Amino acid sequence: MGGSKWKLILTLLVSLMFVLFLAACGGNDATSSNEGEEANNGEETANTDGEASSNESELEDTYTVVSDTSFVPFEFKGEDGEYTGFDIELIKAIAEEAGFEINLETTNFDGVIPGLQTGQFDIAIAGISITEDRKQVIDYSDPYYESGLQIGVAKDNDEIQSIEDLEGKIVATRMGSTSSQFIKDNIDGAESKEYEQLDQAYLAVENGSADAILYDAPNVNYYINTTGEKLKAVGELYQAEDYGIAVTKGKEELVTAINDALATLKENGTYDEIYETWFGAKQE
Repeated sequence: MGGSKWKLILTLLVSLMFVLFLAACGGNDATSSNEGEEANNGEETANTDGEASSNESELEDTYTVVSDTSFVPFEFKGEDGEYTGFDIELIKAIAEEAGFEINLETTNFDGVIPGLQTGQFDIAIAGISITEDRKQVIDYSDPYYESGLQIGVAKDNDEIQSIEDLEGKIVATRMGSTSSQFIKDNIDGAESKEYEQLDQAYLAVENGSADAILYDAPNVNYYINTTGEKLKAVGELYQAEDYGIAVTKGKEELVTAINDALATLKENGTYDEIYETWFGAKQE
């Protein structure tokens, strides 16, 4: 070949090698970039998983829940010897939804708040009214039941029809309850006769050692409806109040978990199912 042809071929080979070199470099850059993104995504995933694990680890595996011994239909011992009722079923459903186990204990109502204060219990569900005074020493969930106070008197008692008629009378109630404080603060001359057990308060009215009982409406009405014709409910519903699930101070993550679970149970219909089991269909 002539010299000019060799020069042309050499030029073409050099150009081809240069193009191949650029393509190879571009491919490596793209691959490196993708691998970098994948690596970054992996790190982000790991971080996200770490954050989720951290949030989950804030909750303990098991909490001690305390309830009342006899507050029908919220908590009481069934015929099989096991505790049951609206509160018991609700806290079990909340625990399952939130992802923790519960160790259920019972005590008289007047021991519930002190037990939370000392750390003996983590959670309490016992028809506990939400009050500003109690908020100073315990934390509450969102309200889960709306209640109020109801007067119960002997079936043949036509003298007592309202709160005003309780002035100067002996009024039975539960020790440590909001109704006990209500009697002292709002009914002139009334004697608040307090009992540890609710059945003692009802029996006091039935046998005449107390003129009336003033206590949470669902319990008064349940007792009257299930124990015959000895008592009747009179007057209006007084001091409307909400029940909340009580939690030992300083367990904010537990309060949040309970509130989230309670909201879910209300949204998916589980709360209504439990409610209707113990109180019948809700009245709109």
